[in-house]
Amino acid sequence: MPSSRRLWELHIAVLLFGGTALFAKLIPLGALDMTVLRCVIAALTLALVVKATKGRLRLGSGREYATALALGVVVSLHWVTYFASMQVSTVAVGMIAFFTYPVMAVLLEPMIKRQLPHPRDLLAAAIVLVGIVLIVPDTNLDNSTTQGVALGVLSALLFTLRNLLHKHRFSHHSGPKAMFYQCLVAAVVLAPFQSSAALLMPLWGWGLLLVLGIGFTATPHALLAQALGNLKVKSVALISCLQPIYATVLAALVLHEIPDWRTLVGGVLVVSAAVFETLAARSQKP
Repeated sequence: MPSSRRLWELHIAVLLFGGTALFAKLIPLGALDMTVLRCVIAALTLALVVKATKGRLRLGSGREYATALALGVVVSLHWVTYFASMQVSTVAVGMIAFFTYPVMAVLLEPMIKRQLPHPRDLLAAAIVLVGIVLIVPDTNLDNSTTQGVALGVLSALLFTLRNLLHKHRFSHHSGPKAMFYQCLVAAVVLAPFQSSAALLMPLWGWGLLLVLGIGFTATPHALLAQALGNLKVKSVALISCLQPIYATVLAALVLHEIPDWRTLVGGVLVVSAAVFETLAARSQKP
């Protein structure tokens, strides 16, 4: 059975993930530039963690390096679209659009195994979907909100694919090692497209980048990678539905984005589904 420690690690990771949304607004860089620097900082941090725990960075075969390359490419696109969705709209819109991924996960994972989704998971996914629909404030195709939703949904699809690939091809590696390769590949893939904006960024912006790269990237992604090795992808996805709630609260406190009643009602639905799936995950076999 998955240990309670793994569940606690997952919830801590979700809290930190919720905080990443704030940096899209706080750091004076575009989504791509922010992602490159975030990945460089996170990769260096994770490499030190692996070495400090006497782990080995080298992979075992050419097939594993190919998997790491594929994971890194998907992660790079996921992070760019994730930050861009919040920069063109708001934290709430970008985050809620991104959280269509739990629904994608509960539908895609059984299809890979040629199975039908469990009715319990379909119910939880439906509740999440209703909550997301309630929270999204605007569906006008001509405004920035719709752009944010579109980018958020694309980011969700990329994140779902990343989770499934990691679960079935890369979860035998430790969390820090797995995320080191994904961050490293993402930085290398995106570096040629980076602008010179970072050279003009003030010192406090670099400080925020360090916090983002170490505290809100290296740490939660390592914890999430560990969880993916012990829990089903759909369970991790639905438990992670706490993330938009954390992000909404943090955005209200830091950015003064106050949610309306629709956001509050949708949040209750999303959290209810997350709690339900957390309890169900305790009875799963790894």
